[in-house]
Amino acid sequence: MRILFVCTGNICRSPMAAALMKRRLAERGRTDIEVVSAGTAAADGAPASEGAYLIGLEKGLDISDHAATFLTREVVERADLIFAMGTHHVGRAEALGGDGRTFLLGEYAGRGFTEAEVEDPYGGSLDDYRHTYQQLDALLTDALDRLLREDDAHAGPGDD
Repeated sequence: MRILFVCTGNICRSPMAAALMKRRLAERGRTDIEVVSAGTAAADGAPASEGAYLIGLEKGLDISDHAATFLTREVVERADLIFAMGTHHVGRAEALGGDGRTFLLGEYAGRGFTEAEVEDPYGGSLDDYRHTYQQLDALLTDALDRLLREDDAHAGPGDD
C-alpha cells in the first residue's frame, strides 16, 4: 500500500505528516505501507521549510533530506490512499484521477468538517508550526487506527 499526503508547497504540512506517519508505522512494525508526499504548487526538489525542519528536529523527526514533489497524475495514480490537508487539495487530487481514494485527513480521522483541515503554518512563527504538528499528531493517530482496522478487515482470516 502507498499513502500520499498532499498540501500546497510540499514543504511544511505534508512532509511533517509523512515523517510522522512513517514513524508510527515503524512503531507498529508495518513495513508493508509506503508513505510519500507532494504539493499542488510544489517547486520540485525544494527542501522542507525552516519551520518544519526545526519542529521536526524538536519532535525527533528528521526531514533534512526532504525534496518537494509536484502533484501530477502519475504521482496520484501510484497512490492507493491520498490524505489532503485542505479541501482544495482534495479537489486537485481528484481532478488528477484520485477520485474515491482521496480524503481530507481530518474527515478520514473522524473530525467534523470545521476541524478537518490542517492549518498551513507557512510564513508563521515556530509556534504556528508547533500547532500544525499537534494537529497532525492527533489526526494521524486516529487516521492510522482507522486505516489499520480497515486493512485488517480486508486481509481476512489466514492472510498474514
